[in-house]
Amino acid sequence: MQVTETLNEGLKRGYAIKVTATELEEKVNEKLAEAQPEIEMKGFRKGKVPMPLLKKQFGQRLMGEAMQETIDGAMSKHFEDSGDRPAMQPEVKMTNEDWKEGDDVEVALSYEALPEIPDVDLKSVTLEKLVVKASESDIEEALGNLAETAQEFEPRKKGSKAKDGDQVVMDFVGKVDGEAFEGGAAEDYPLVLGSDSFIPGFEEQLVGVKAGEEKAVTVNFPENYQASHLAGKEAVFDCTIKEVKQPVAAKIDDELAKKFGADDLAALKSQIGERLEAEYAGASRAIMKRALLDALDDMVSFDLPPSLIEAEAGQIAHQLWHDENPDVQGHDHPEIEPTEEHVKLAERRVRLGLLLAELGQKAEVEVSDAEMTQAIMNQARQYPGQERQFFEFVQQNPQMQQQLRAPLFEDKVVDYAFELATISDKEVSKEDLQKAVEAMENE
Repeated sequence: MQVTETLNEGLKRGYAIKVTATELEEKVNEKLAEAQPEIEMKGFRKGKVPMPLLKKQFGQRLMGEAMQETIDGAMSKHFEDSGDRPAMQPEVKMTNEDWKEGDDVEVALSYEALPEIPDVDLKSVTLEKLVVKASESDIEEALGNLAETAQEFEPRKKGSKAKDGDQVVMDFVGKVDGEAFEGGAAEDYPLVLGSDSFIPGFEEQLVGVKAGEEKAVTVNFPENYQASHLAGKEAVFDCTIKEVKQPVAAKIDDELAKKFGADDLAALKSQIGERLEAEYAGASRAIMKRALLDALDDMVSFDLPPSLIEAEAGQIAHQLWHDENPDVQGHDHPEIEPTEEHVKLAERRVRLGLLLAELGQKAEVEVSDAEMTQAIMNQARQYPGQERQFFEFVQQNPQMQQQLRAPLFEDKVVDYAFELATISDKEVSKEDLQKAVEAMENE
């Protein structure tokens, strides 16, 4: 076998690989000899089929296997000897397309090598950690929001008109073309006006009704309504209003605390404070992570594989296009050309991605099976009732596993960098933290 370098330009590499006909024939004979003891053929005892007959019967198929294995072996040995790591799947192409049995096999191998990543001194990185304590007013505000979610409704004064946010208790019967339809009637139904739980346009027509009043509500079912026999049709609902109730926030006391699983109000306040500070810490970490990545980006410079830049820029452009065109769910749209801004962002992402991967490898950072399982379970919760199917799908899909593993690995490398960096705490207000988050998101 001969391997000859044909291209060495920046990160681009090219090699011509020649596998001689003699090597291939030896490989085929080796495979036949290995299989011969187990082969049975009419007219011969097991293991006694002559080699020429075996070659005639199986030689062509084994030749293909021999070619593939030999070329794969040559590639593996090349990467082992050279130390190169391809940025993407190498391109392998047979150059003597008129090949016939007895000829040498000539193959062109081309790829972009991953660059040498320079060492960085993480101990020289200085970062500021924003620290926010949950104030009494923050806790009281969160407590008030909880009380609103636990609100109850009490009857309004007789003759009062229903307002947006009120609860209307009513009987109703829905009709299409004068005929009542299945599922279109209910008694003593409590409907909160403004909850958008009914067909669009329904609740708005009940604003202003009084207890004891009858109201005909006319609406059109949406064209994409789940019941196809009603989709797009006009319906009239005859409503009899029985009660109009106003919302009343729950009292902030020990009873409210128990509704949310706390022993008493003091314990609930303590839990709220811890939750708020955990939220603040999460936002603070995101800001500090951005500062770390900015620092690392300034510290390193190395050649980047063009193929990775092109792929990343295309993905960024595609994602941003869909963000701006949320109505387009599929990929049936014009080709999206990345801009210079997309390419610049792609270069940063690729550079930092390669650097973090190198740091993680040197620090022997690993994502454990338990961490992966937890990540899959968290993702599966987005598919209620289909958690098991999602779990099995991920287990059988290496690409999906990598998508879930990558952010876990990155966060662990970032934590490793935090341990070595010099970090100083800075106590700030919730408002200052929010401004810092907005500034980061607007960059």
